[in-house]
Amino acid sequence: MNYKDHRSIRSFLPKEIDANVLSELLTIGTRASNTGNFQSYCVIVTQEAAMKERLAPYHFNQPMVTQAPVLLTFCVDYNRLEVWSAARHADCGHLNLMGFYNATLDTMLFAQNVAVAAEEHGLGYCFLGTVLYNLEGIISTLALPRGVMPVLTMALGYPAEKPPMRIRLPLEAIVHYERYTPFTPERIAELYHNLETAPFYQEQVRKAGCENLAQLIMEQQYSRATYEKLSAELTRILQKQGFTL
Repeated sequence: MNYKDHRSIRSFLPKEIDANVLSELLTIGTRASNTGNFQSYCVIVTQEAAMKERLAPYHFNQPMVTQAPVLLTFCVDYNRLEVWSAARHADCGHLNLMGFYNATLDTMLFAQNVAVAAEEHGLGYCFLGTVLYNLEGIISTLALPRGVMPVLTMALGYPAEKPPMRIRLPLEAIVHYERYTPFTPERIAELYHNLETAPFYQEQVRKAGCENLAQLIMEQQYSRATYEKLSAELTRILQKQGFTL
């Protein structure tokens, strides 16, 4: 597998994933590094058509949600650790911001291991960030108890497309040696040149009536108001699921 060739897949063949293959992917996922070997995560596997239909509105009814043979909802999971701790007369004091932060990192590492294994098996996938926009609906639909929070969903299946690769920033924009090197406006212009001049993004900017790509992304697609609203909602739901902040 050439990992530099990765692209998100949003259209899938009507081909089921063998149960042994799926089990293998998830087993590989559990070999990811994690904090204290807690494995403070879980994954909800959705294969039934009816359940995909119930989840679809919480992923903005994107066609891949019902088309993919498998949906994987990766979650922070302290419910299992609380039950284990209580049964062993131990105190699980992790339902707080530090615990959520650690478990979110572990959940993402688990999910990424599954993703790499999936591509090794000829599968394609798309991570769905829509989870964070509809936490309460997903929690209710999947019957997630105290201490369990959804982080992201993966639509998984055999690719029915090979979309063009998205442009990434050059390595110089990402990597700093020894210490962080601040950016100047001139250097930013160089690093973002290929992104800002790509026809795909230029057309999006034109349609949105924006002056540039930064305005489109930061002020329309992922605005301050949206992030502040989602932050307040995340805080409320974390507390509802038993986390102290």
